[in-house]
Amino acid sequence: MIARARVVFRGRVQGVYFRAHCQEKAEELGLRGYVRNLLDGGVEAVFEGERAVIEAAIEWNANRQPYASVEAADVTWETPTGEFRRFEVRR
Repeated sequence: MIARARVVFRGRVQGVYFRAHCQEKAEELGLRGYVRNLLDGGVEAVFEGERAVIEAAIEWNANRQPYASVEAADVTWETPTGEFRRFEVRR
């Protein structure tokens, strides 16, 4: 069953290739959606795919990003829309 999560990562997440690594992991896992920087210094990611796979992506980004230091990952589960064809970095 397809799920959708909107996640806001906080901490040292900008200027450390967070979005690029997030995109690589999402593509590796077969997820669709996007990741973008927020004006307040956070990073927002929207993932669509199997719930267990989304949870794995969230865990990886929160705990295993090579250069980032994530202090919080605020997750909101939403109704999937199917609007994405791939996972992209938005500017």
